[in-house]
Amino acid sequence: MAHESHKQAAEHHEHAAKAHHAAAEHHESGNHTTAHEHSEKAHAHSVEAHKHSGDAHAKSAEKL
Repeated sequence: MAHESHKQAAEHHEHAAKAHHAAAEHHESGNHTTAHEHSEKAHAHSVEAHKHSGDAHAKSAEKL
C-alpha cells in the first residue's frame, strides 16, 4: 500500500516540475497569463504530492 502512495506522490512531483518549467518559459517570453495558469497547476500538483507523501509516510510507520 505504501508503495502506491509513493508512486502517486512521485507522479505528482513530476507533473509539478513540468508545470513549473512551463511557467518559467512563459514568464520569460512575456506570456504572464499562461505562466500564471501553469503556476496554478504546479501548485495543485505539489499539494497532491504532499498529500500522497504524507499517506505513504503514515503507511510506512504502521509497519514499524
